[in-house]
Amino acid sequence: MEDPEMHLKVKRVSDKFTESMYVLANEPSVALYRLQEHVRRSLPELVQHKTDMQSWEEQSQGAIYSVEYACSAVKSMANSSVYFKSIDGLLRQAISMKEQMSNSQGRR
Repeated sequence: MEDPEMHLKVKRVSDKFTESMYVLANEPSVALYRLQEHVRRSLPELVQHKTDMQSWEEQSQGAIYSVEYACSAVKSMANSSVYFKSIDGLLRQAISMKEQMSNSQGRR
């Protein structure tokens, strides 16, 4: 392979072959194939994450509803203190009247 002309031809063939391989490796259909491979590998994990997130969202919504319901119950209990005071007053009146009736019956 001492012949310079042969050496030049081999270099050209080698360069053309390298260029062809480069073009082939970077062809759009190969890129799409690699993208498809990536999606095929990644999709099951993404679906699992989505399912987990939906489950957590449902649990969170249930917890939020429970907290809102509890807050509403506490607020209505705070508003009912007026009624409890009224009931307390009425019970005290009833006890007082009962004692008066007992005292008046004891005098007879």
